[in-house]
Amino acid sequence: MQRRTFLQLGTLGLSAVGLSSFRGKKAVTKPIVISTWDAGLEANKAAWQVLRSGGRALDAVEQGVMVTEASQNCCVGLGANPDRDGFVTLDACIMDEAFNCGSVAFLERIKHPISVARRVMEKTPHVMLVGSGAQQFAVAEGFALEDGKLSKDAQKSYDNWLKKSEYKPIINIERTQLGHGPFAPEKLDTGEWNHDTIGMVAMDANGNLSGSCTTSGQGFKMRGRLGDSPIIGAGLFVDNEVGAATATGQGEDVIRICGAHSVVEFMRQGLHPEAACKKAVERIIKIKGTKAQAIQVGFIAINKKGEYGGYCIQKGFNYAVCYADDKNILVDGKYML
Repeated sequence: MQRRTFLQLGTLGLSAVGLSSFRGKKAVTKPIVISTWDAGLEANKAAWQVLRSGGRALDAVEQGVMVTEASQNCCVGLGANPDRDGFVTLDACIMDEAFNCGSVAFLERIKHPISVARRVMEKTPHVMLVGSGAQQFAVAEGFALEDGKLSKDAQKSYDNWLKKSEYKPIINIERTQLGHGPFAPEKLDTGEWNHDTIGMVAMDANGNLSGSCTTSGQGFKMRGRLGDSPIIGAGLFVDNEVGAATATGQGEDVIRICGAHSVVEFMRQGLHPEAACKKAVERIIKIKGTKAQAIQVGFIAINKKGEYGGYCIQKGFNYAVCYADDKNILVDGKYML
């Protein structure tokens, strides 16, 4: 009798210890969506409509960045700045909770490269299609072939750039300014334009993760140049057991460290998303040395706990976070330099 009572009390004691160990632990925040830059506020609204109704994170990250692709601004979509030959080329990738992924690069005259990337994922045995092959596939899938003319603002920017044809990317001018798109008025007449991406990662109500990334790349880039955005593991990576991450900024330097994959691996080691992003930034700065002062790279990430964070090289990067109908906020990214 005494032995039975002892065992019962012991079991109760262990249960109490087990329960107490979870007290105070932050609850999982889901669904949740985060995206790069202040343009992410509008993109998040579209993604949130999917998530709030119980939809898949995959659908949310596609619908979200489509808003930015359609916005006719200088950094993403067909309204973006062209390469130095005067053509707009688009890159995008998408990845779901089961390591399925699709990508398109050097794609011309297609309004929504992110949707083409998803079709590559779902309807081909490949991960990436590029150039004329990607365009041919898109048309075969029913995507309209646009006229290819530069937007009014992009044409003005390109004409001004041609006066000197100098390639001088400037950090952080990719941010939308004054609510009128990313053209900073003081830069419009100089042709000094950079690049940008919208990257988005989300967790749905079922706890599944997905991510997307889309861009027009660097303005006035060499014909054929690709950055990190369409590269799985560089511009975007998702591991449903750990977390998801995406990158923005100078793609060449994100590629050097397999940036998004590195962030996820740092989270696998137990780092909070913000700390994982910081670790990736530190790695780039170590490689670049003093040259890091002239570039911008930012990362954002979420983990399976619903925790999120971001970090960048230079002051000026921000990201949008949405986790409720009335909680779509802009967060200034912490920075190293």
